[in-house]
Amino acid sequence: MHEATFLDPFINPATVPHYVSFAFLASAVLIAAAIAVRVSMSLVPRGIQNTMEAVMEAMLKLSEDNIGHEWGAFFFPLICTLFMFILLCNLFGLIPGFSSPTANINVTASMAVPVFFIYQIWGFKVHGFSYIRHFLGPIQSIYALPLMIFMFFTEVISHLARPLTLSVRLFGNMFAKHLMLLVLAVMLPLLVPDAILFLGFGISLVQAFVFTLLAAVYIAGAVQEAH
Repeated sequence: MHEATFLDPFINPATVPHYVSFAFLASAVLIAAAIAVRVSMSLVPRGIQNTMEAVMEAMLKLSEDNIGHEWGAFFFPLICTLFMFILLCNLFGLIPGFSSPTANINVTASMAVPVFFIYQIWGFKVHGFSYIRHFLGPIQSIYALPLMIFMFFTEVISHLARPLTLSVRLFGNMFAKHLMLLVLAVMLPLLVPDAILFLGFGISLVQAFVFTLLAAVYIAGAVQEAH
């Protein structure tokens, strides 16, 4: 009986899950696009440079509007990378023979969990131990101690649920999108193919935006002052 080793994915490619392969492919495409833009960069943007600049400007605005000007620029690389990677993974599902890595819970969790740790770590980094005040609710006095204790446990549960909800929301919507598009394609293969693709593109774009927006909001809540 063959004993599994860490070399199996290289010896037998069939052991590599498809969502891992397509996730690496999405990363490679983004890296190649970044290199292409860097090599052909000009003062008058055109082609892929124009597209990339438009996306980056939109993500920079989203980051600064939600996190603030000071921290928005700092977290912009994370926010922009999340959006472009998720959007590309989502769009893979519209290509015949491809599948969306984000339709697998392992991929979505691999992005949601780091976001959780990042904003918690930076919350303590920015505020120190007083970051705990974010978990105590709006009324913080010795007379409201029972309410503060209740709010603390409520907030802890809420924060622990965030990576789960981020993961499941994206995974569930992308998985449902594939099933819906498959059903529509079988029922109406000749009548509405363009409409089906347009619907799939819209869902892919919205879900990438929602994940990125929530990540920005969570980070903003951690680095901004508690009220």
